[in-house]
Amino acid sequence: MTTPTLDVRVVRKAAEAVDIATFELVATDGGPLPPFSAGAHIDVHLPNGLIRQYSLCNDPAESHRYLIGVLRDPASRGGSQAMHEQVREGDLLRISAPKNHFPLAHEAGRSVLLAGGIGITPILCMAERLAVIGADFTLHYCTRARARTAFLERIGSSAFAPRVAFHFDDGEPAQKLDLEAALPPPAAGHHLYVCGPRGFMDAVLSYARAAGWPEAQLHYEFFAAAAAPTSGDGGFEVQLASSGRTLHVEKDQTVLAALIAAGVDMPYACEQGVCGTCLTRVLEGEPEHRDSYLSPEERAANDQFLPCCSRAKSARLVLDL
Repeated sequence: MTTPTLDVRVVRKAAEAVDIATFELVATDGGPLPPFSAGAHIDVHLPNGLIRQYSLCNDPAESHRYLIGVLRDPASRGGSQAMHEQVREGDLLRISAPKNHFPLAHEAGRSVLLAGGIGITPILCMAERLAVIGADFTLHYCTRARARTAFLERIGSSAFAPRVAFHFDDGEPAQKLDLEAALPPPAAGHHLYVCGPRGFMDAVLSYARAAGWPEAQLHYEFFAAAAAPTSGDGGFEVQLASSGRTLHVEKDQTVLAALIAAGVDMPYACEQGVCGTCLTRVLEGEPEHRDSYLSPEERAANDQFLPCCSRAKSARLVLDL
C-alpha cells in the first residue's frame, strides 16, 4: 500500500550539538504543510532508500516548516548516517504527513516529561505546548555531557526554563537523575512521558511500573526496537481471512516480507516494530511480539501484531487481511 508523500526542501541544516544536526524542511511549492500536534513524527525517505521516523520539534502553530533533530548514531544501520553525510541544504526529500502515536493527554492534571539524549525532540515540543496552555509539568533532560545537549539555548531562554532540570552523565553526582525524586507518586491525573535510548526508557518505565503507575498514564516512544534472538526461529503459516489463502513464512523471513512477496498490499515504514504503520489484526493464533510499539496490555490481548518484526508462537496466524 503506497502511503501518500510530500515533497520538501531542506532550507537549513545546522549543528545543534555534538553529533546532532537539525533539518528545517519546507514545502517545495512554498505552501503550508499539513498540521501536526506535539509528539508527532514524520517518515523521511532517505537518499539510500531507507525510511526513518523523526519527531517534529518546532511549534505546531507553524504551518510553513517542519524541524527535526537527528543524532549521528555510531551503531547506525544507515539512517542517521545518511541524514548527516548525504543530506545537504537545498536537497529535496520525500516525507509522510505527520503521524502522532505519542500524543499529550490533555486531561492531565500534572505531567512529568523525561528525555534522554535525542529523545528531547518530541518532549521539547510537548513542554512548549504545555507551557502555552498553562499546564503543570516538569521536564528532566538527561544527556552524556553539556556539549551533547541539543536545544540547550532554546530551553534556557524559554518561559518554562525554571521547570527544567538538566542531568549530565559527566556532571557532579548530586545533579544526576534521581527517579524517586523526579516522579511523583502515582495518582489520578498524573501522566508520565519518556523518550530516549532503550536502556534509559526501560529504566524509567520499570521504575514507574514498580511504583504503581497505571499503564494508561505511561506514554513513551521508542526510536528503535531491541534486537531479538533469531537462532530459534522456525517457519509458520499465515492465513488471509478475506480469501482463505495460506502463506508460508520462512524461518529467516518476516511476515511482512512474505505478504509483500505474495502481492498483498501492505502499508509499512520503519520495518523495526517501532512506528506502528503495519499494525495488523490477528483473528486466530498466538503472535510472538517483538515490537516496541504495543503496550504490555495490547500484547497480552494477542489480537494484533506488527508483521514487520513479530512472529508466531502457534503454527498458524489468521490475519484480518
